[in-house]
Amino acid sequence: MDITEIDKATLINLYSVISRIRKVQLRIEELYHQDNMKTPVHLCLGQEAIAATICENLTKQDYVFSNHRGHGHYLAKGGDLNAMIAELHCKETGCSKGRGGSMHLIDLSVGLMGSSSIVSGGIPLAVGVAFSSACKKDGLISVVFFGDAASEEGVLHESMNFAAVKKLPVLFVCENNFYSVFSHQTTRQLVTDITARPKAFGIPTYKADGRDVIDAYLKSKQAIEVVRGGQGPAFIECKAYRWRGHAGAGDELKDKYRKLDEWDEWMNCCPLQKYETLLLDNNILTDKIIDTVNSQIDVEINKAFDFANESPLPRKDELEKYLYG
Repeated sequence: MDITEIDKATLINLYSVISRIRKVQLRIEELYHQDNMKTPVHLCLGQEAIAATICENLTKQDYVFSNHRGHGHYLAKGGDLNAMIAELHCKETGCSKGRGGSMHLIDLSVGLMGSSSIVSGGIPLAVGVAFSSACKKDGLISVVFFGDAASEEGVLHESMNFAAVKKLPVLFVCENNFYSVFSHQTTRQLVTDITARPKAFGIPTYKADGRDVIDAYLKSKQAIEVVRGGQGPAFIECKAYRWRGHAGAGDELKDKYRKLDEWDEWMNCCPLQKYETLLLDNNILTDKIIDTVNSQIDVEINKAFDFANESPLPRKDELEKYLYG
């Protein structure tokens, strides 16, 4: 994949978005043990480039459905950082009014339709919204992010079949980080080529290296052009690596279920560092631009945590407000 196929402004914006997601995740991890964030968190460290490249190819109005590991999707789609951090603190000013926590982020103003803590839970919702778009002919597409474990769920196959039959404008994005909690993909799936599944429904498929920003961006662009062009659904598998444990901060048990050579290989190929070096070598970035971008992100993160800490908790007499049984 050729870096010259992408304009300079987009290249720099991708760097900024990936850096922002990375820094936010690291700050959450740093402060999580203080126990002010009253919700389980599932960090996306190592997977940042996938969210950034997919969402860079979307419009603000396009619909995105996320999952339990959704901080990157929320930020890449333009979600409000103050509201996200407040939600992790279960505050009234959170994007879900403090009722949802880390696994249930939402921002309708930027097309982030919500995240689901249920594995594969967002898939049929994305297909349903795509069906609505097809009926209304509004030109919008739906994108749903899910992990390799969700590819084992029957609802994905039912959804892909329906989307293919109706030629719906939906992009299925599988973020394959190889692990479902502690179980490696090879212990769960006899056929580990996840793209073989959508091919059975006649859906165009793409594979992207989640460590390679240029590859991920251009493959995402191709897939989204198919969907937006009215040809029906598309499917992209983006391989990355979950740097941390399934949930929480750090991964104290990594030596118990991860192979050391696998760990070293992926940890030595940081998508952000690799991309930064590429941009420096091609005179897209300078040290001054890098310092400016990261300084601005640090200021924004500090303000977000201050905002969360200063925000009120939901009132006791309103705890059931916004909840539906």
